[in-house]
Amino acid sequence: MERLQKLIAKAGVTSRRKAEELIKEGRVTLNGEVVRELGTKATKDDVIAVDGRLIEIEEKEYYVFYKPEGTVSTVDDEKNRKTVLDFIDTNARIFPVGRLDYDTSGVLILTNDGDFTQKMIHPSNGIEKEYEVTIQGFLRKHTSRKIERGQIRLDGKKLAPSKIRNVQYNKEKETTKLNFIVTEGKYRHIRRVFEEVNHPVIKLKRLRFGIITLDGLAKGDVRLVKPHELKQLHVIALRNRQKTKKK
Repeated sequence: MERLQKLIAKAGVTSRRKAEELIKEGRVTLNGEVVRELGTKATKDDVIAVDGRLIEIEEKEYYVFYKPEGTVSTVDDEKNRKTVLDFIDTNARIFPVGRLDYDTSGVLILTNDGDFTQKMIHPSNGIEKEYEVTIQGFLRKHTSRKIERGQIRLDGKKLAPSKIRNVQYNKEKETTKLNFIVTEGKYRHIRRVFEEVNHPVIKLKRLRFGIITLDGLAKGDVRLVKPHELKQLHVIALRNRQKTKKK
């Protein structure tokens, strides 16, 4: 027996937290009866439906995808643009762990595990995402320190500290290339950060998600996440969460 919200997350419908909201809203039925109690338990053999649609508990699948530019990080697109699912051959209801902008390339994890997704994207778990960024103009040290210390605000909120590494200047093109490491991911996060300091982003590529990199992949390639990689990601998230609680 497991809590209903956990089974819904296991089915890849949504995260456990979102499933709790669906239960509270009366959008979940168990064996034909509407359920609103979060403590309700069930098994995978029970008949569970969300918004009238039966859920199926799938085996968990985890993929690493080298997303090319010109691809949307959604399972479908109203403009009929190419989505990340067009590159993966599976019958599982997978979805991306976080998103990359249409014009951004790089490493993207896809899965049907809602709990895993929530763990990877929650800021308190401190999973690092590293990007290679090319911006207009020359990034000065005082501006770099301002960004790293989290002194930039987006949506009226102060950002978490970040790291800037490997800064290279191109005097001919008047651009700066750098590696930017963050542990949070707001909407168009990096592009908006550099716009705030008057250095629009020209090119953006995610090199790393936690310990997952693009090694051995070309644009559009997909591979399975290896068991030891999956274990490491869980360990990193747990360790960082424990550190956050001690502060």
